[in-house]
Amino acid sequence: MEFLKDLWKYIRERKKLWLIPLIVILLIFGILIVLSSGTALAPFIYTLF
Repeated sequence: MEFLKDLWKYIRERKKLWLIPLIVILLIFGILIVLSSGTALAPFIYTLF
């Protein structure tokens, strides 16, 4: 949790707001891969990459 606090402070102080959408997209892809591993959705996810 400390890492997220430090990351948020860095983004706010350095005005790196363009990082927020990038982080959100990476989190969505990560959650999608973790939740769909071993399910019927796996072939569709592999086509994205």
